[in-house]
Amino acid sequence: MALQGARERWVRTGGIKLCVAELGDETQPTVILVHGYPDSKEVWSEVAARLAERFHVVLYDVRGHGRSTAPVPLRGGFTLEKLTDDFLAVADAVSPDRPVHLVGHDWGSVQSWEFVTVKRTEGRIASFTSMSGPSLDHFGHWIKQRMTRPTPRRVGQLLGQGAKSWYVYMLHTPVLPELAWRGPLGKQWPRILQRLEKVPGSDYPTASLPSDAAHGAWLYRDNVRARLRRPRSDAYAHAPVQLITPTGDAFLSERLYDDLGRWAPQLVRRTLPAKHWVPRTRPDQLAAWITEFVTASEDGRPAPASAATGRYAERFGGQLVLVTGAASGIGRATAFAFAEAGARIVAVDLDAEGAARTAELARLIGAPAAWGESVDVGDEGAMEKLAGKVAAEYGIVDVLVNNAGIGLSGSFLDTTSEDWRRVLDVNLWGVIHGCRIFGRQMAERGQGGHIVNTASAAAYQPSRALPAYSTSKAAVLMLSECLRAELAEQGIGVSAICPGIVNTSITATARFAGVSDEEQERRQKKSSRLYGLRNYPPEKVADAILRAVVKNQAVVPVTPEARGAHLLSRFTPRALRAIARMEPPL
Repeated sequence: MALQGARERWVRTGGIKLCVAELGDETQPTVILVHGYPDSKEVWSEVAARLAERFHVVLYDVRGHGRSTAPVPLRGGFTLEKLTDDFLAVADAVSPDRPVHLVGHDWGSVQSWEFVTVKRTEGRIASFTSMSGPSLDHFGHWIKQRMTRPTPRRVGQLLGQGAKSWYVYMLHTPVLPELAWRGPLGKQWPRILQRLEKVPGSDYPTASLPSDAAHGAWLYRDNVRARLRRPRSDAYAHAPVQLITPTGDAFLSERLYDDLGRWAPQLVRRTLPAKHWVPRTRPDQLAAWITEFVTASEDGRPAPASAATGRYAERFGGQLVLVTGAASGIGRATAFAFAEAGARIVAVDLDAEGAARTAELARLIGAPAAWGESVDVGDEGAMEKLAGKVAAEYGIVDVLVNNAGIGLSGSFLDTTSEDWRRVLDVNLWGVIHGCRIFGRQMAERGQGGHIVNTASAAAYQPSRALPAYSTSKAAVLMLSECLRAELAEQGIGVSAICPGIVNTSITATARFAGVSDEEQERRQKKSSRLYGLRNYPPEKVADAILRAVVKNQAVVPVTPEARGAHLLSRFTPRALRAIARMEPPL
């Protein structure tokens, strides 16, 4: 697979030739991407294309991989010292006068930790982004600490990581890994990645995979046992470090990085709900984080300042969150809460100006990027177009918040068929369209996600005054429960949020069936005044939404009255039915 538009060159070092590809403007800061095992540089193609819009992007095949030549003999030819020689040769060739920004995945990250912690590279690395590959020195100290001071928790951590590292033991066996990779495993590997890791694309991995994997076994044999037994005591990072940890990584425990702050004083942590091969499955996310981190480093800002500081910044930083009904109220507060956590925001509303304003403010609050989009959520065709645009321009949505809704009050006999259609189009069909269209994209990506549907306490609290509204919200609640059961095996969570009485603009725009225009205006003003006196802020609902995603909660009543009604609906439904007969205070 060719890197589209790439310029190739060869760099000679230590008797081998490295194949180097470059994208983007050479006058811009240089970002070097280092691939892992058993990959070649093409694993970065999606990330590189996105980064090339802002930076000079460099990829190279590690010795013995892709189009680079292999050392002879193989034994002793893949030590970290020789890999460091290769990196310096590439850096000197592509950016002789400026430090480079380093990004590594898997074994690319393992060797990059060596680059960023040895004395001879000081001044050559401006920043380092690590994912799915720890420093062998740090790993060695991590093991020693748990073996010399064992506790039940530490022993559990050792056993857990030991089980995840099964493949390392296999790669140390003689001959068998080479036979497997050049035989059946090499042929089946693309299908294994697609089935287990949901790695998309028929053009990856490249045809050189069997020989790449066979050669790469020496990365483990030449380095792992030696470094784990005698880890360096001076393995401190001399550049800012951004750690991206996929929470679904089958090969590495998150606990490996518990003590990383000791070794990397300028550390930014990110977590990503994804599996191991994130350069292929989450290129949009990685490109956003790398861009933010590199830009901060170039601007001379302290590394921690480049990441969001909100309560859930480690969980949502850089993720793509789409919120409908985002021009005001709960939708706008939710967009802002995710923005404070460093998420990229797509603010959607029928009110185009209001959506654009929310996006603008979200960027000021902390979102690395935010966009406003106008759509009628009840229009299936329009929602399909929106989903296509978002996927093409911003990426696949990580968190979807179906929040758009309208209010309608009045008795059943006064509610016309047109009233019913209008409420159901927005409150129910808008949620259905969002869940179906964006949920399908999440499922096809295969890396999980979360859907939040804004229901209401009216979903389980009947009222003679809200038959249409309550029906629409009860349907949203049951839809959420059904989707939660169906999508769980895809790693997609679904939460139904039931706010209760919240001080938002929905009261000013709610309609009242069967009354004159004058009476309608009077009731709108009175309901707005009553909700204002209650004064429960939408920001608290937004906090509940973020917490629901983090904890994967199913049904979340928010306000005290919503929680109380929820308890009554489960234990004393007769009391709720009695309350439902009461005349509203309007």
